[in-house]
Amino acid sequence: CTLDSEVALRVGGDFFFDPQPGDSPVNLVLIAGGVGINPLFSILLHIADLHGYQEGKGNGHKLGTVKLYYSAKSTSELLFKKNILGLMNMFPGKITCCFHVTQQRSQICKELQPHVTGK
Repeated sequence: CTLDSEVALRVGGDFFFDPQPGDSPVNLVLIAGGVGINPLFSILLHIADLHGYQEGKGNGHKLGTVKLYYSAKSTSELLFKKNILGLMNMFPGKITCCFHVTQQRSQICKELQPHVTGK
């Protein structure tokens, strides 16, 4: 987003992301904390499937980018981190993630370091 951009925000409740062929592409920002990653990880996997299908055969979907912001106390509490890193590697520039840790006491592994902010 840029300054003065209009955004839609949804917190909690029932939600889903189900773009249809022919829909205009949208850029998503997903924000999760702790175990709140579960429904957002499902959305991320769905988007990755659509990107993979689009690259393979073309399915009429026009997809934007996805930026995931995910916070936990430490990197050990970041669920699905290896899967998320894998999706970022499979779809560079299309799926990105910034992990934030609030109480990290140990060294952050090299694989995560470029994507982690916090204490």
